[in-house]
Formats: sequence, C-alpha cells, structure tokens
Amino acid sequence: MELSSKDIAHKDGHKDSHRTFSIRQLSKEFDVTARALRFYEDKGLISPERKGQTRLYSARDRARLQLILRGKRLGFSLIEIHEILDLYTPKDHGASQMKATLVKYRKQIDTLRRQREDIDAAIQDMVDGCSWLEGQIDTVEAQNTNENKA
Repeated sequence: MELSSKDIAHKDGHKDSHRTFSIRQLSKEFDVTARALRFYEDKGLISPERKGQTRLYSARDRARLQLILRGKRLGFSLIEIHEILDLYTPKDHGASQMKATLVKYRKQIDTLRRQREDIDAAIQDMVDGCSWLEGQIDTVEAQNTNENKA
C-alpha cells in the first residue's frame, strides 16, 4: 500500500490507462472470486464501469484491487484500506496517502508484535502443559502397572 494506484498500474506494465478488464480476468489474475469483486464494489473500494450487465474494470480499479488485497494480507480492515485509498490525490503526488499509510503501518507493526508475544506465551504455556501431562501420564501408568502386579 506504499504505492499509489497510479504507480502500480504503471509498474505492472499496464501503462494504457484506458485498458479495461473483465470480472473474469481480474478474478483469475488475483485469485479472487467474482463475488469478492462485487463485494469490494458494494463497499465503494472499486468502481467498475457498467455496460449493461457487464462490469468493466479500469487500470485504476485493477491497481486499487491490488492495494486492497495487499492491505488485507497485512491485516488492515476494509475501512482502513478505504481510508488510505481515498487519500490519494495527484495534486500532492500521493504524499498524504503515503504519510497516512506510514502511520497505519507502524501501528500495525506494533499490533502484530504484541500478537506475536501473546502467541509465544501461549505456545510456552502449552509446552509446559504437555510436559506436566506427560509426567502425570507416566505416574498414572506406573501406578496402574503396580496395581496389576499386586
């Protein structure tokens, strides 16, 4: 999400800003369902042109979809992704968008670090629990063996 929609359209070799993509093309390229694309449209994240019942996605929609999927992978909510996408303005060459993204990235890094600490603590608790259970099993099995011999 550090790049603007415009930058991604150019980086990926889709320099023709007038090129359009079908729902099937984007679904296949990004491995998402047509339903997901319609959902993002309903949420106002992308806005394909309509020709009758057919949706035609622009290079901008394609770039926004790429940013949406990256944002989701990084753990951002659709609301946060929407906020970042809406900040892009050609006037400042995306500076406002990049600043807001930087703040959100740093906040997300802190959140992920806390989650990692929680996960590490949970793993250690379970490892300790396994050791305790193994000891208990050994004790009970030894008692059962002694009772069977008696």
